[in-house]
Amino acid sequence: MAMTTGGGGGYSSDINVTPMIDILLVLLIIFMVIVPVTPKGLEALVPQPPKNPQQQQQPNDRTIVVQVMYRAGQAPTYKINETDVAKSELLAKLTEIYANRAERVMFVRGDDDLDFRYVADVIDIAKSANVDHIGLMTPKIQAGQ
Repeated sequence: MAMTTGGGGGYSSDINVTPMIDILLVLLIIFMVIVPVTPKGLEALVPQPPKNPQQQQQPNDRTIVVQVMYRAGQAPTYKINETDVAKSELLAKLTEIYANRAERVMFVRGDDDLDFRYVADVIDIAKSANVDHIGLMTPKIQAGQ
């Protein structure tokens, strides 16, 4: 067994890894603190298809769907669920509907040939009526119904 005692006086070529381990631990702690703070994406509400497609869907009076229907060469028509509504009355009707609701969720369905600006107008009107969550109904979701 060989053992050295401190009095050699020469240089040692061994690497001192203690400072590198200290730096590694500090970086590890920094990354552990930063990662949970990263922002997450936007929350989107999308109506889900029924779990059992054979089951008859019952109309849900809590679900509000605003339909924007395309008319060639004319202004589009609007419906809240199945009731025709003029665009000028849309804000008043939505405000009345959501006045006493705790769950402020609405869906917008637009025709395929419709300009998106009409759907954006409905979204703006809904935000003015204090609707918290607005979902867009796509053809894929409509086919699942």
